[in-house]
Amino acid sequence: MTKKNKNLSPEDVCGHKDGAAIRELLTRIGDKWSILLIVALSKMPKQRGRFSEIDRTIPGITQRMLTLTLRNLERDGMVTREVFPEVPPRVEYQLTNLGQSLLGPMQGFVDWVGSRWSDVRKAREKFDKR
Repeated sequence: MTKKNKNLSPEDVCGHKDGAAIRELLTRIGDKWSILLIVALSKMPKQRGRFSEIDRTIPGITQRMLTLTLRNLERDGMVTREVFPEVPPRVEYQLTNLGQSLLGPMQGFVDWVGSRWSDVRKAREKFDKR
């Protein structure tokens, strides 16, 4: 068992003073659906879509999880929700500038997964054989 190095600050570890903020946002953005939802919205015309359109583009997500994820992303300022006074009411979701600013880093991660996924699978197989 190793001891924690008490001399390291959050800034030393992650390049930022507030490690708690990083953990909190990673928890949100790194959940099962947020990245897929942000990417799905980014590919829609005007980075905007109705609930049913978004639902169709994300295989496996339940309506409840889509609702919760949209709410959480709206709370964090990544997505806006606009209700149109029609019958029945029309609701559209759109990426904010803050949400759009995540697309570059996300694409870097997606590219990394695309180029290194076979290495991860091999490492898992090697580990599982032990």
